[in-house]
Amino acid sequence: MKFELPKLPYDFGALAPVIGKETVELHYGKHFQTYITNLNNLIPGTKFENADLETIVKESDGAIFNNAGQTLNHNIYFLSFSPNGGGAPQGKLAEAINAAYGNFENFKKEFVAAGVSVFGSGWVWLAKDAAGKLQVSKEANAGNPVTKGLVPLLGFDVWEHSYYLDYQNRRADHLNALWQIIDWKAVEARY
Repeated sequence: MKFELPKLPYDFGALAPVIGKETVELHYGKHFQTYITNLNNLIPGTKFENADLETIVKESDGAIFNNAGQTLNHNIYFLSFSPNGGGAPQGKLAEAINAAYGNFENFKKEFVAAGVSVFGSGWVWLAKDAAGKLQVSKEANAGNPVTKGLVPLLGFDVWEHSYYLDYQNRRADHLNALWQIIDWKAVEARY
């Protein structure tokens, strides 16, 4: 299977000032594309040659895992944004967040705190288990909750390349600003 960079449902500059045009150009156009290119170069002749992305992430290790993980992570990340995003989730996802965290504000605080506390590079995730129960998880490097049998719903990238041009070393400011551009319909569709 050959993986391709997904088409963004917004222009490169549409998420500014939360995520600037130059950051999208570099993060999406260079970093994300490199993970996909590397993955496509690594899997021919392996048992993953015709596997879907989640299977590769669940069953691989080393360079294949790193590039597959980052491909999956960035697919979710970039397709969770909208220039018309923000607000709060609705319906069953909102109910699940309220059940797990008391309310949306408590969830956001816990999510951002988890993201700030990731040492070095990684991700913070909202994921669900088989029963639909939500949890916030932290993953180092290319980690993704699918490796623990969970379904990733929303992931914030805490690698510095995702925010340094716009926020320098202010990771918390970046994470708090992302709520303004979340496309809750896209996130809810994963729930």
